[in-house]
Amino acid sequence: MKKNLHPEYHVINVKMTDGTEYQTRSTWGKEGDTLVLDIDPTVHPAWTGGTGRILDQGGRVSKFKKKYEGLGF
Repeated sequence: MKKNLHPEYHVINVKMTDGTEYQTRSTWGKEGDTLVLDIDPTVHPAWTGGTGRILDQGGRVSKFKKKYEGLGF
């Protein structure tokens, strides 16, 4: 097996958008660095189940639907 193939894991701090912090192991940064998140699972609609409606006023979705409206989609 090749030596020095895998990256070094170390402990970093992760700061969530609400200010809470936790420690995890990562290859990011250096030992003890703090990763500050702009978006995290506590606020992102993909994880919170937010109502993600497509508001498209003549944009890409409308063009797609108009182009393929005769195919029965």
